[in-house]
Amino acid sequence: MSTPAPIAEMRRIVGDQFHHWAWLYWLDMFACIAVGYTAASFYLAAPWFSARQIICLAIAALALFRVGSFIHEIAHLRQGKMRAFQVAWNVLVGIPLLMPSFFYTNHIDHHKTDHYGTEHDGEYVPLGTSAWHHIVLFMAQALVMPLYVFVRFLLSPITFLTPGLRQWTLEHCSSFVMNFHHRLNVPKSAPRKLWAAVELACSARAWAMLLVIVAGLYPWTRLFQLYLLSVSILSLNYNRNLVAHHYRNRGGTMSHLDQLIDSVNITGGWLTELFFPLGLRYHALHHLFPALPYHELPSAHRKLLGELPPDSPYRVTVFPTYWSVLRELIGDTLRATRRGKGHGGGQMAATS
Repeated sequence: MSTPAPIAEMRRIVGDQFHHWAWLYWLDMFACIAVGYTAASFYLAAPWFSARQIICLAIAALALFRVGSFIHEIAHLRQGKMRAFQVAWNVLVGIPLLMPSFFYTNHIDHHKTDHYGTEHDGEYVPLGTSAWHHIVLFMAQALVMPLYVFVRFLLSPITFLTPGLRQWTLEHCSSFVMNFHHRLNVPKSAPRKLWAAVELACSARAWAMLLVIVAGLYPWTRLFQLYLLSVSILSLNYNRNLVAHHYRNRGGTMSHLDQLIDSVNITGGWLTELFFPLGLRYHALHHLFPALPYHELPSAHRKLLGELPPDSPYRVTVFPTYWSVLRELIGDTLRATRRGKGHGGGQMAATS
């Protein structure tokens, strides 16, 4: 099938912006690690409910949310591209935070035209056509996911007992998704030995967090502090995902152009950038051209708005603030509730 004319024109406009600045990835990652881990250490040492504890928790959550969001960039890197960065990110971020990059292998399905918005899309649930309380259930998942992930990695060694159990675990319990019906299609070319090594490193990290408490090196409240930090980071991500799309599709396949119109760009200001790091506020643009690196999204967005005609479908994706998108989503859910068409959109979990 040929590329639709509107998308072909958009591609022409941003065609020279697909180059990755590797040095920026490294600088951004190390800066976030320095800020995030330093703030986290002060948070863990601060007196309970003190201003220092609250401020350091907020700083740590925002910095670690940003550096954790590189899992999304890694998912879109071509095989073998920036390999050193991928390894460093997993060692310095993915394993310590129990979010290895191979747990986001499923993300590519979210961009396939025959998967987006269907049961095969792990990152889509029809919130916009479901009852309003599913938004509450969606956000509440941030309270449960840290416990689920922690236990998942504590049990990792058991998953290697039989090949069948390992396969089932990879397909059902090794993806960050918001649609629990999704099953990871593990390709034959998957680097299973590498995945196993990274997963066992995460398992060692999880067990170490538990054993230092059992050994009396830290009080049990340390685990609760780490839980609060995890919830804070995940809440930021859930909040971001809540307005990434309109979530109006009820399972049918959608064209590339339909994906674009169902997705959202938020212009906003510096606060929007703080809460939507690495260009995540340009989510419609990302679905238009997934290979665009995060540092090119702002300028590509400006170029598109500057050159596209007034009736371009790209312009309907643009919203001025987070609140304007949220109001539209809530309006959709209230209308669905009044029509009595709200349905089971509660099978959700975390996504990056």
